[in-house]
Amino acid sequence: MTKPMATREGYGQALVELGRRNERVVVLDADLSKSTQTVRFAKEFPERFFNAGVAEANLIGMAAGLAASGFIPFASTFAIFATQRAYNQIFQSVAYPGLNVKIGASHGGITVGEDGASHQAIDDLALMRALPGMTVLVPADAHEAYQATLAAAEWEGPVYIRLGRPAVPLITPPDQPFTIGRIQVLREGDDVTLAACGHMVKVALEAAEELERRGYKAAVLNVSTLKPLDQETLLHWASRTGAVVTVEEHSIIGGLGSAVAEVLSEECPVPLIRLGVRDTFGQSGKPQELLHHYGLTADNVVEAAEKIIKRKGGKNGQSDT
Repeated sequence: MTKPMATREGYGQALVELGRRNERVVVLDADLSKSTQTVRFAKEFPERFFNAGVAEANLIGMAAGLAASGFIPFASTFAIFATQRAYNQIFQSVAYPGLNVKIGASHGGITVGEDGASHQAIDDLALMRALPGMTVLVPADAHEAYQATLAAAEWEGPVYIRLGRPAVPLITPPDQPFTIGRIQVLREGDDVTLAACGHMVKVALEAAEELERRGYKAAVLNVSTLKPLDQETLLHWASRTGAVVTVEEHSIIGGLGSAVAEVLSEECPVPLIRLGVRDTFGQSGKPQELLHHYGLTADNVVEAAEKIIKRKGGKNGQSDT
């Protein structure tokens, strides 16, 4: 059995492969190359690696210039710095002109752990979703991060790839190609749909196993492309199960839960429960402790699923609680 790996490791490995395949691929970092795993690329292709230092706005500006010159730049730093320190540069220099810049944002979510709220990006997906033309990817494990990075290089236009710090179990095949804009159905079921992204996909799978022991069949969707969202697959399973629970290591405001709610409210109104960080900041602690504190464990998902299954079972689809 392959040991758990961080999604940032899959990203770093993919950059090296891309460097070997295409001389137009260049990598930039903001003095965090060991943490973002771009150090792998820097060692093999030093002439195509650029350290912008602790200057994230310059990082994005340099990447935009390289993209305008025909290169395929991957600009890497922590998610909180990429989105909050350099948001205006991403807006003005990347998204607005539609340049072919890929942003590899590591250390997303609360599982950054002991680094605390100042380093925990819990609104990055909301910020990136709001930018016109920005593609937003949230791979579930290192294998998917590897394939998503390869796919991003082939995708024309700006892409944001959210990556994590801790090692997580591998749940996707290593050689499974990544298709941008497609939800992966990991389990089928008729009672409830569990839609998750990133580290929470494994949690949703664990919850589905427990729900099966309790007599419920849960569909599990890996929403690794948050934008453009695969509405067809989402609506199919929402309609089939009649109830949806979203799970994300992000604020419930503007992230996966919001994206799903937007689609369901317009196309298929069914009961929905959003699990995530609820309008608060992160804090320092071990990753698993923080997931427990913010209600992002398999037990929390099971509780929400049972609640919503009961709700949809009421008279005329209304809650009987």
